[in-house]
Amino acid sequence: MGQPQITPVILCGGSGTRLWPRSRPSRPKPFVPLVGDGTLFEQTLRRCTGEPFAPPVVITLERHLAYVQETLAGFPGSQLIVEPQGKNTAAAIALAAMRLPSDCTMLVTPSDHYISDERPFVESVLTAARLARKGWLVAIAVAAKSPNTGFGYLRRGAPLGPSVFRIRKFVEKPDAETARTFVASGDYSWNAGIFAFTPQLYLQELATHRSTIAEFTRLATLGGRINGNHFHPDPAAFSQVPSESVDCAVMENTRLGAMVIAEMDWSDIGTWQSLHAVRKKDSCGNSVRGPAELIGCRNVLVDSDGPRVSIFGLEDLIVVVDGNDIVVASSEGAARVSKFASSDGWREG
Repeated sequence: MGQPQITPVILCGGSGTRLWPRSRPSRPKPFVPLVGDGTLFEQTLRRCTGEPFAPPVVITLERHLAYVQETLAGFPGSQLIVEPQGKNTAAAIALAAMRLPSDCTMLVTPSDHYISDERPFVESVLTAARLARKGWLVAIAVAAKSPNTGFGYLRRGAPLGPSVFRIRKFVEKPDAETARTFVASGDYSWNAGIFAFTPQLYLQELATHRSTIAEFTRLATLGGRINGNHFHPDPAAFSQVPSESVDCAVMENTRLGAMVIAEMDWSDIGTWQSLHAVRKKDSCGNSVRGPAELIGCRNVLVDSDGPRVSIFGLEDLIVVVDGNDIVVASSEGAARVSKFASSDGWREG
């Protein structure tokens, strides 16, 4: 495409409890086939491969390393940063920024989101990269199609170009009435958690607004070790890093924040209900994976890894079977399934 390459920085980890029992802390949702072809991590790698992308930098935890390495075997040139412990996204991105050329363009993206059409994604990335090279910290937002309470929002400020604005405000997940107000106003878009900037500018703004994160991440990088294509930050220094998201640490505080609004079908697959929304459904809104028979049902999701599930005359239901763990919940109630999940299964109380 005749443009400088963009280095994907893929954040690959998480606790994996919101889609329990299919997703678990030992194998969270990036590594589980949930929708589309392959796992969400594989899909992320595929849409960040080829022009205009350089080989990716993947940031993960030791306990997820086997899954990451297995997938990366098909993506030569990849680099791995193995965190000693999870310290949220501000520090993870800083680790990558300190390992990359200061003037390259980073594309920071989660590994567990679903985007059905890659074309508008790449178009928005190219726009964000051009802004980043002009000295902006850029968030890719998604045109809000409904008052969704499961997403964060970005309020647009002054225009900088077609579908490009300064960021006026970051807003955490709102209640239903507030979300309806946001969508009706036309000033808000969903925050996709995808960012573009140069390492130099990100580290500069991180040092300005969160000097402790910047300093201990720097020390962890200086004291780290290289093993092939793996980089391991110094555990003692990294343990001192405060845990904070890039949104709170940098993007909400910088005066250099911009947003590109992408017209793409996107979901963070944060709940069983949101997974149901993006899966293929029959004429009654039912979605089935695994052996199941539904009679007289509407808006039912079944996801079973073996046992046959038979449901008669029910609506707005989520049924998940994973080994010996079974979840049966209303569509709304399924959003709270993480309250029952732990690395060992059910949590008492």
